[in-house]
Amino acid sequence: MIEVKNIHKSFGDLEVLKGVNLEVKKGEIVAIVGKSGAGKTTLLQIIGTLDRPTAGQVSINGIDVFAMKDSQLAAFRNQHIGFIFQFHQLLPEFTALENVCIPAMIARQKEDEYTTRAQQLLTDLGLKERMNHKPNELSGGEKQRVAAARALMMSPDIVLADEPTGSLDEKNKRELSELLLQLRQQYGQTILLVTHDKELAAMCDRVIEIKDGIIK
Repeated sequence: MIEVKNIHKSFGDLEVLKGVNLEVKKGEIVAIVGKSGAGKTTLLQIIGTLDRPTAGQVSINGIDVFAMKDSQLAAFRNQHIGFIFQFHQLLPEFTALENVCIPAMIARQKEDEYTTRAQQLLTDLGLKERMNHKPNELSGGEKQRVAAARALMMSPDIVLADEPTGSLDEKNKRELSELLLQLRQQYGQTILLVTHDKELAAMCDRVIEIKDGIIK
């Protein structure tokens, strides 16, 4: 599913990733842990094709993603990778339903088809009565569920989550942890997440530690 080979990433003279190798199988939930500055988010961004490595290769379903041109890579990202961010990244002027529809709008899908799918996702995630509310009318846990629905909108192969419980209270942390397991069970998602949350990491199939830019 995901194969990372000898990934290096430098910012000027600072080498953040120093030869990372990683394989993730289809349907796995894998946690990446480590101290702040260890390179966790940098690695996640590279796997998510949001940033290019200084050297090395990332393959998703056997496709060398960084062999693509930027326009091709953007289309691939839209179709195959979903993202859940720590602070949700919902557009405040849009309703929950409209936020979930954004990836399909970008892909220029038919409005009636993507609206129906977005409504179903929000219903499945317990937000049937909240889909016409804007983000400032939602709780932290509800916002994160909207973000999860948006990540699933294009039926991606992979969902990447960067500190998904970082802005939540204990109750919503537990609910989101259960939600991630639900996504794998219900939709067959492969999930790779960066977290400092030991309880969330313990629920994953594997825990990988990055230390000083390499996987221990």
